[in-house]
Amino acid sequence: MTSNQSIWLLRHGATEWSQNGRHTGSSDIPLLPEGEEEAKALEPLLAAERFAQVWTSPLQRARRTCELAGLAGQAEVLEGLKEWDYGTYEGITTAEIRQTLPEWSLWSHGCPQGEDAAAVTRRCKAVIDQVMAVDGDVALFAHGHILRSLAGTWIGLGAVGGKHLILGTATTSVLGFERENRALKRWNAPCR
Repeated sequence: MTSNQSIWLLRHGATEWSQNGRHTGSSDIPLLPEGEEEAKALEPLLAAERFAQVWTSPLQRARRTCELAGLAGQAEVLEGLKEWDYGTYEGITTAEIRQTLPEWSLWSHGCPQGEDAAAVTRRCKAVIDQVMAVDGDVALFAHGHILRSLAGTWIGLGAVGGKHLILGTATTSVLGFERENRALKRWNAPCR
């Protein structure tokens, strides 16, 4: 990757669980109708870009967002873009977890029978290595926590750096360089 290349991070459109704040890792939840509309709104912006590589999480909410955004024809599944493995916290909210663990945070505690920040950082580094091998801009369609973790890892803070980054559904973010330094070029930009 050269200093003029960009990595586009595209979070999937709204799902029932994303609206309810439920931890949605491996559950293959579909987009809501409004999530499909959000995804379609990405298309005009992305149509103006040329991507050397498009990767998507294997989960349907990310793949469908990619399709509705107009890039499914060049997309390949990249397992490393799966959402955090929330283990026993799959499908429940932070508020529910904090009823028994008041100080719980995904970023500091991780998930029983799932992943913690160290495991996700390793996964993000592997994705970054794959991205760095591409000659040209890259689009990555995935999920809130993994994309936040990827950005945190990109700027040298590891996955835990993602705790400082809010990311809405069907938003665009761009990683790149400011001179030789890895930087956030755009973050959490809505398409509407």
